[in-house]
Amino acid sequence: MVYKIPVSVLVVVHTADLQVLLMERADRPGFWQSVTGSVETEDEPLETTAVREVGEETGLDARLFPLRNWNKQNQFEIFSRWSGRYAPGTTHNTEHVFSLELPTALSVTLAPKEHLQYVWLPWRQAAEKAFSWSNAAAIRELPGRMR
Repeated sequence: MVYKIPVSVLVVVHTADLQVLLMERADRPGFWQSVTGSVETEDEPLETTAVREVGEETGLDARLFPLRNWNKQNQFEIFSRWSGRYAPGTTHNTEHVFSLELPTALSVTLAPKEHLQYVWLPWRQAAEKAFSWSNAAAIRELPGRMR
């Protein structure tokens, strides 16, 4: 079995007026999140992971828009539901936070095995809807990260 590497990215996709894209997980209906995903190899650059995951989950090419590495990391315990994806004894994941600014709320193409539907919400509402504490915190931090 090939185990997942416990290093991931969180990409908050948003517009200049702070509309945030959230997607409902296919394996957990009612759980809404931003783009997330793990590095595929130990040497895959985080920016490459972010671009790949945005493409896989939304159909958008992140290379066409401003992608910002916040140089911020969150460490969290891996939910027992997903612990079997990781090598035995792996209990925590390190998540690296990015944002991707789009010119407007674009239509996205979801990966049906990953997400059921998507919604664009004002950042405060998106923060309330996100199921992950780190995702909600990143969305709340978004206004201060705008350049």
